[in-house]
Amino acid sequence: MDEEVEVEEERPGGVKFEVYGEEMIEKVVKKSGNSGRIYLPPDWVGKRVKIIRMN
Repeated sequence: MDEEVEVEEERPGGVKFEVYGEEMIEKVVKKSGNSGRIYLPPDWVGKRVKIIRMN
C-alpha cells in the first residue's frame, strides 16, 4: 500500500518533502558512541529507507 506523506518544517525557510512508501515511524535518535542510532523493526532489514531530520 503506497501512502503519501507530506512533511513541512514549522520554521521559515524549511523544506517540504513528498515521499511515497509503505510505513512511517517517528523516533528520536539516541547517542551511540560518536554517532547516533535508530532501531527499526526487524522486518525492515534489507529494505530501503529514507531518513529526514525534522529539527
